[in-house]
This record gives sequence, structure tokens and C-alpha cells, in this order.
Amino acid sequence: MSDAFNSDCPGRTVFTHVTSRWGMLILAALRAGPLRFYLLRDRIGGISEKMLSQNLRELVRDGLVHREVEPSVPPKVSYSLTPLGEGLAASLQSLLSWIGAHTTDVIAAQRRHDAALEHR
Repeated sequence: MSDAFNSDCPGRTVFTHVTSRWGMLILAALRAGPLRFYLLRDRIGGISEKMLSQNLRELVRDGLVHREVEPSVPPKVSYSLTPLGEGLAASLQSLLSWIGAHTTDVIAAQRRHDAALEHR
């Protein structure tokens, strides 16, 4: 068992990859099944090809995403979750569901906070 609170813990690197700006969205997007690179890029609004490539390399190296190259000209590359990635993505779905259900509450809290600061 690793301790991500310890700065020397290898789990900290995995934590960083998974919770990065794009890591969580990539894993969540792949829950529905394998996607080709360009479909994955289009599914995740705002991600550049460079950032998608970099994050996919990290997630493949971490054993969370599988990269499959189909022998064709040009080669077709698709990405899918590994069994390890599927377990993680299922856990992340709870977080994403919570965010979806409570975004309006968070925005309302932000507005109340900002309004209180303006009246100081």
C-alpha cells in the first residue's frame, strides 16, 4: 500500500497522472469503449493533440490504458481501458456524477462568496 501524502511515494506519480487536468476525462471517455485518437480528442473538448498524446502515453505506461495499433496504411490506433483502468474509471465516475449533480450548488456558493468580498 502506498501513501500518496508522502512526497517520495511512487503512488504520488499515479495520483498526478489520474487527477491531472486531462487524465480523469480521458479515463471517463474510454469507459464507453475503445476510441480512435481523433474520436477521443473530439470527445474531450479543449484538449490539444499534443496534450492528449502526452497523457495517453502516461496512462498507457501506468497500465490504465491499452494502445492497439491495427496493421494498415496508415496505421489505425485505438485506445481502451485495461482491467486496472476499468476499476479506476468506475471509481472516478462517482466523482464525475457528484460534480454533475452539484455544479449549480458550487456556482451559487462561488457567487455568494464573491458578492460578500465585493461588499467589504
